[in-house]
Amino acid sequence: MNDTYWNSAALGAGADLSPWLRDHGSLTQRIQQRCGHFSVRNLYSGLARIALDESALLGIAPHQLAWSREVFLYADGQPVVFAHSTCAADHLRGAWQAVRGLGNKPLGAVLFSHPQVVRKPLHYKALHFHHPLYRRAAAILPEPPDRLWARRSLFYLHHEPLLVTEVFLPEILSLGLRSEERGRTDAHSCIQSSVLNPQS
Repeated sequence: MNDTYWNSAALGAGADLSPWLRDHGSLTQRIQQRCGHFSVRNLYSGLARIALDESALLGIAPHQLAWSREVFLYADGQPVVFAHSTCAADHLRGAWQAVRGLGNKPLGAVLFSHPQVVRKPLHYKALHFHHPLYRRAAAILPEPPDRLWARRSLFYLHHEPLLVTEVFLPEILSLGLRSEERGRTDAHSCIQSSVLNPQS
């Protein structure tokens, strides 16, 4: 099903955040490549009421309980993404049974390693205080910004949909800077090593 509730372009997102929003690869892998330590903090996994637009995208009757999982992704001890995933409860006994027991493991490891998983186009939304996902994501922030950008997409396995929403927290923008700093530190260490231990 096509997502007509969110936008097909992240208009208004800053140039520094846009590459994160538009990247179609594994967000987990992208973060891991830019930090020294990556971890997942599982907040909830079980049945829950989901938003009406989410129910519509998943083909679930309004107000029917669905399976939901919410986690924070951490890079070097800092929360950088709030992730919310949901699917029909019946599908946990079918196509998406592998996601039930993830615990503190990243969902991306399942989605991007399975050859039969198909990802639909990304859609975007700037979330504000009135949105429940903003409030759950911002709860961990000492000084939440006025808005948080989010993206979502449907993943299909054997024609059964799973909706994944990722809310980007402010600290995500520091990952590139940290990666550059580590690169400079590594390069400096190599130079020092060469000077102190010259090869004959």
